[in-house]
Amino acid sequence: MKDLRKLLFTLAIVVLAAIASPSISFGQAQTPGSNEPQTDAGGGDPIRQLNLSPEQREQIRSIRQQTNVERAAINQRVGAANRALEAALDSDNPDESAVEQKMKDLASAQADAMRMRISTEVKIRRVLTLEQRAILRTLRQEARDRQRERMEIREERQQRRQERPNVLRDQRNGVAPLFPGRDGQRRQRP
Repeated sequence: MKDLRKLLFTLAIVVLAAIASPSISFGQAQTPGSNEPQTDAGGGDPIRQLNLSPEQREQIRSIRQQTNVERAAINQRVGAANRALEAALDSDNPDESAVEQKMKDLASAQADAMRMRISTEVKIRRVLTLEQRAILRTLRQEARDRQRERMEIREERQQRRQERPNVLRDQRNGVAPLFPGRDGQRRQRP
C-alpha cells in the first residue's frame, strides 16, 4: 500500500511539474548551431529533458486548461471533507458513525482527485512520443530512487538517535558541573 502511495505521489509530482504552471517553459534546450537537444546529466529541468515540441506544449496547456475548473472543485471538496473529518474527531464525544461517514466522504473525494490526476496523466502521455515516454519513465524512476534514499537516511538517523545513550538523562538542567571532581567543595584561598 505504501509503495502504491509513493508511486502515485511521484506520478502526481511529475504530472504537476509538467502541467502545473502556465509560466513553465516547455521549450527545447539546444546549443547554438546544433540540432541536438542538450541533456542534463545531473538532472536539471525535467520538462526540458522531455524536449517537447511547440505543438506538444500547446496540447498539454490545452489539457491543463480543460481540467482546471474540475481540478479546483475536487481539491475544494477534498479540503472540505478533511476539515469535516477533523471537526468530527475533535468533538468532545465523537460519534463513530459520523466519523465513519466523514472518512467515506474524504476517501471518495481523494479517489476522485486521484482519478483526475491519472486521467490527466493518460491524456498527456498520449501527446508524448515513445522516446519522451521512456525519458519520463527514467525521470520517475530517478525520483523514486531519490525518495527511497531520503527515507533510508531518515530511518538511519532515527535509529541512531534511539541507540544513542541519553547523556543528559541524569543532569538536572542538561549542563554538566564546571568542576566535576569538586562537587560541593570550595577551593581554599591561600
